[in-house]
Amino acid sequence: MKTLILAISTLFCVAYLHAQTNYYATTKTFNQDGYIYQCDVRASGFVTLYNKSNKWIKVYPVYKSTGESFAQTDAGIELFEDDNWTRSKRFSIVNAAFSDSEKQKVKGHDFNIIMYINSSTGRVDEVSFEFHKSDPFAAIPISVYRKIEIELKKDIWFTLTAEGKMLSYIFYWWAQEPK
Repeated sequence: MKTLILAISTLFCVAYLHAQTNYYATTKTFNQDGYIYQCDVRASGFVTLYNKSNKWIKVYPVYKSTGESFAQTDAGIELFEDDNWTRSKRFSIVNAAFSDSEKQKVKGHDFNIIMYINSSTGRVDEVSFEFHKSDPFAAIPISVYRKIEIELKKDIWFTLTAEGKMLSYIFYWWAQEPK
């Protein structure tokens, strides 16, 4: 009987520890299933997670013709033509990537999804994610983030304005709680 109680207690402890797995507590590289992701953890504890092949991750957008840095104004510079469909599609892609149990884990929290949009084609070239290392998003496996990246690249595109086409790329982000 003692052995049975000990075994059951051990299983509960293992299950609890497994549920608390933090994949992104330190800066490191993930190499799995044919893709490589980089996890950068700043001193503040904020995590940036991205495909290691991303080239825009640490480069600010500039005007192609002059190399001058682009900065969005408070009034807003329109970079896209009428964008009446991508919001619901983007949210749907993120929601679909999370299992029901993962959605329960992150309930009440949101994370940032950043798209780096090709200024010639309007397609999503790169994707990155940001959250705090103590957030429940740190317990979500990298495969979920990879799925979001693939689907955004496949299913999201924008019609760019003349101003948008002048940039090296377009930085576009939103925060979302998966539901």
